[in-house]
Amino acid sequence: MFDVKDIIAQAIHKQLPKLSRDQIYDMLEYPPNPEMGDIALPCFKLSKTLRKPPVQIAQELASNISNMEFIDKVEPVSGYLNFFFNKSLFVEQTLKHILEEQERYGSQPIGEGKTIVIDYSAPNIAKPFHVGHLRSTVIGNSLRKIFEFMGYRCIGVNHLGDWGTQFGKLIVAYKLWGNKEEVEAHGIKELMRLYVKFHEEAEKDPKLEDEARSWFARMEKGDNEALELWQWFKDISLKEFQKVYDLLDVHFDSYAGESFYNDKMDAVIEELRQKNLLKESEGAMIVDLEEYGMPPCMILKKDGSSLYATRDIAAAIYRKKEYDFHKCIYVTGAAQSLHFQQWFKVIELMGYEWAKDLIHVPFGLVSLGGEKLSTRKGKVVLLEDILSEAIKKTLEIIESKNPDLENKEEVARYMGVGAVIFSDLYSNRIKDVSFSWDEVLNFDGETGPYVQYTHARCCSVIRKAYEQDSSFNPGLLQTKEEYQLCKTLYQFPEKVMMALTQLEPSIITRYLVDLAQNFNRFYHEHPILADDQQLRAARLALVKATRITLANGLKLIGLKPLERV
Repeated sequence: MFDVKDIIAQAIHKQLPKLSRDQIYDMLEYPPNPEMGDIALPCFKLSKTLRKPPVQIAQELASNISNMEFIDKVEPVSGYLNFFFNKSLFVEQTLKHILEEQERYGSQPIGEGKTIVIDYSAPNIAKPFHVGHLRSTVIGNSLRKIFEFMGYRCIGVNHLGDWGTQFGKLIVAYKLWGNKEEVEAHGIKELMRLYVKFHEEAEKDPKLEDEARSWFARMEKGDNEALELWQWFKDISLKEFQKVYDLLDVHFDSYAGESFYNDKMDAVIEELRQKNLLKESEGAMIVDLEEYGMPPCMILKKDGSSLYATRDIAAAIYRKKEYDFHKCIYVTGAAQSLHFQQWFKVIELMGYEWAKDLIHVPFGLVSLGGEKLSTRKGKVVLLEDILSEAIKKTLEIIESKNPDLENKEEVARYMGVGAVIFSDLYSNRIKDVSFSWDEVLNFDGETGPYVQYTHARCCSVIRKAYEQDSSFNPGLLQTKEEYQLCKTLYQFPEKVMMALTQLEPSIITRYLVDLAQNFNRFYHEHPILADDQQLRAARLALVKATRITLANGLKLIGLKPLERV
């Protein structure tokens, strides 16, 4: 792997042996203005450690650092140590590295022999797959692709919400106001109507809640009628969910939902008892977490039924035995953070050292015009409707701009779905999102279609050139647009590593926009297929490297790199 930052970090480490190479590497930054160098070390952070003013540190380092490959000069300026690359050598090594690595550019084999379990999406059975589920699905899918790109074996788990009192409510609603023909004709939309109807009626007649609890108790006791209805609702739901997963091109290795762990919870409860962790509290069984600054973790309700925490603990123990994971990652809303802190702590108190390998990846709330999404009130936007509308709009744009495009329905699907995914992954995952049709269906500016179009533009240039010879003279790439594009390409492996360590796909998404913008500036300012054959070859190498990097980045966030649009 070609890494100039590493070369610089090692040179500084020789002068400052008390600081590790990694510490120095993390301090290095890219100056906003190229006149300030290509990479800079802010010496302010070193002032306290070295007990010297930053200006003096920068000056001493500049005078002591000997000649380095790839570096033309080192300048101390106002407490910064600025490094200027040997442009020709830097461009040559960057482009050669990308062109050699191809689809592996940006990856490192750091995960070989390690398994990551990623729990994501997890919609509730018998409820519609709405925009609120999009975040967990696309964040989890992107993290899976990033980990796999870095050599990890990944197990994608869709921990379906397929157990609980809501099924008692649905059975009551179906028996009172539903019929088989309507459910089979309208699927999950009819189940949603019944679910909403139950909550409206239960406000007038609270006894309905008791009936619902009674039906769920029958489910837990193995009642045939209750379980047959539950299985029917589940089959209908999975069929509907699969349509959305097919559109998003999202796949799972396991659909083991909450019900899968029903026969595994007694052992967990018994283990908690044996380890003296269970306490009775007002008839319920809890694990007291007061000394850790948390409310108690409830394991069993008064009536002896289990809760989310019970099932999550059983699931984690099962997954450790089944997959021997290096890390087990849970992609859910930030509102569930306390829940995960609680049961992670219970796993630790049970004596499992791997509790440290359980990681919650929270994301911000999705609202609808500022209002919280609510299935029970019918306030949701169905994800299938969003994706279908995005595809429809994309096809209209293609029909008006490029009606002769081959496979235009397929291209519209990839770009329309890509627009929805990209829009969600563009913001930092912890940021709250207010769903807006206008924003999701706006394809201008910093969007997925813009990046896909840039990739297609690269492919078009390469097709027109039809060059077989891969040799080029990097010294001919002298303009500021060419050099800036090359510097952006060089940063891709670093961005992938940051996205992995921070569990943050938006780092890739925003990088792709920067790369596309830098490429398009270069494209508009300089003729690529120039008459000068040597200049043409050099610029084509830059186009090929950009295409490779855009394709690799798009795949990491779940978008299709298109060759024609």
